[in-house]
Amino acid sequence: MSTMDEAELRRAVAVAGELARWAVEAMRRPRTGDVRYKANAADMVTDTDELIERQVRSVLLRAFPGHRVEGEEYGVREGAAGAPSWVVDPVDGTTNYAHGVGWSSFSLGLSDASGPLLGLVADPWRGEVFTAVRGEGARLDGEPIRATDATEVRGQVVMTEWAAHAPWHGMDRVLAELSARLCTVRIMGSTALSLAQVAAGRAVAGAIGRFQAVDGLPALLICREAGALAYDDTGPNAGTPSGGLLVAAPGAAEETYGIWRAARAGHGGS
Repeated sequence: MSTMDEAELRRAVAVAGELARWAVEAMRRPRTGDVRYKANAADMVTDTDELIERQVRSVLLRAFPGHRVEGEEYGVREGAAGAPSWVVDPVDGTTNYAHGVGWSSFSLGLSDASGPLLGLVADPWRGEVFTAVRGEGARLDGEPIRATDATEVRGQVVMTEWAAHAPWHGMDRVLAELSARLCTVRIMGSTALSLAQVAAGRAVAGAIGRFQAVDGLPALLICREAGALAYDDTGPNAGTPSGGLLVAAPGAAEETYGIWRAARAGHGGS
């Protein structure tokens, strides 16, 4: 995979911003069409998911015809050998979206030979857009953001998500331990948007049982650029996570990772 030059990167940033604005408008329109199921009744897709992903693919392939594109709904379109790679989740939190619950997001990311390069998570319901470019910090609506300076989980918020419709391995132990430490946990229904709250300093940590690049990679870059530390089932992680993912504010990372590690032990990272 090649490394993007500065001019191409700035063009990618501009294209991503335009796509986010278009996707937000599409999500805020009155929903039409039937809800359909993929793997099971808890795995939903709507016309809006498909509409947004088709638009994203069309725009990206016109702007960057050699790039690889991977989407939640239509899979992988391979690019030229070594070309940069996009990931898109058109509606992250489709179950919420389908039921009229205002917590879902548009997620878009780009990687090159040096790893994640660009991340964007747009919240159409609060009008917020989280962004990051590698080495340039994280931003919320254009303003710099940082992970909280909290030094413990007590009195803080931790974000997590189900593994689809079920708890992930060790989730019950993590919830119990955080409860004992007077830390509040929120399960909101959009991985990308939940992790972005750590970057914004609103949550001290975020945890998911199985990392997937399509909905997790953009938010992971945003968290890292905001100063959060990342861990997977093998320990501290500076690359692509293996198994689950924990992101935490630096001052509370040791405590949070200790809770995570003990809960996940013996579960094979699933």
